[in-house]
Amino acid sequence: MSPETVPEKERWNFAAFKTPAILMAVFWIIAIALWLTTGKIFYLGNFGYIGTALGLGMGIYSALPRRKRWIGRRIAQFLIGVYMLVFLGFIERENMQIEGFFFYLLAGIFAGAVIHYLVAKLVGPLLFNRGWCGWACWTAMLLDLLPFRHNKKGRLPGKWGWLRYVHFGMILALVLILWFGMGYRVEEQSITELKWLLIGNLLYYLTAVLLAFSLKDNRAFCKYVCPIPTLQKIASRYALLKIEGKQELCNECGVCVRVCPMDIDIPAYTRRGLRVLSTECILCFECVDVCNQGALDSTFKWDGEQLELLRTGN
Repeated sequence: MSPETVPEKERWNFAAFKTPAILMAVFWIIAIALWLTTGKIFYLGNFGYIGTALGLGMGIYSALPRRKRWIGRRIAQFLIGVYMLVFLGFIERENMQIEGFFFYLLAGIFAGAVIHYLVAKLVGPLLFNRGWCGWACWTAMLLDLLPFRHNKKGRLPGKWGWLRYVHFGMILALVLILWFGMGYRVEEQSITELKWLLIGNLLYYLTAVLLAFSLKDNRAFCKYVCPIPTLQKIASRYALLKIEGKQELCNECGVCVRVCPMDIDIPAYTRRGLRVLSTECILCFECVDVCNQGALDSTFKWDGEQLELLRTGN
């Protein structure tokens, strides 16, 4: 389903293609650099494909009228998500789960999972924020198809957000116990790695779907349980790419808040003359698409502040 929209006359705005072009160029620079330094053609194809898929999705997003821009993001989600999960995971038998990342690190193996986490989860958010969550996550690509945009009452009150840190701690503890206590070692491209990936993703999907239907919120898993933001949020605080609102155009109608899947109080940032500094932002751009005043857009610059302004239910 497309987000809530308003009628408008559409015309091509070539400046809107700047962000897709920059991100595609960054991925191709990484692809070429890794290929030339390691001699492995895999890196050229891997990062080249991801950058092209992301650029294509964002390009389609920029070219379409606002009521249909969500199509571009869905295309990017499936092109990247299916590639990562099916090709790298199931076919290449690479454990792309966070457990695989830790195991490969302990083994000193510079495998696909390590590269993926470095680019998408640790270093990459300095540039493109939590764009992975909005444009490429293979779990979210299915969750965004469910019928609940988000809980209309806002986020659950209390310490629910700490569940993701508990989850992260349990994963890290499991990895350390298996590695140091039980002598587990990584078996690259083995059935064992495939089992880790299959079981982990099955548990994630089941939990995510149950939470979505019980809380009437597609992204409930992302907000409360997913361990990945514990890594992303460190760098995303200083991300160059963020949403920015123009005070002189914003009339505080609240439409952007109603469509935000992460329950961010976007006008509160605009009132303060700040970009959206919340590390919960996944750069889905739904707020940009529905703004009747054209007050919201993405910008590249640096701001080291952190301020979490979320819409929380009672």
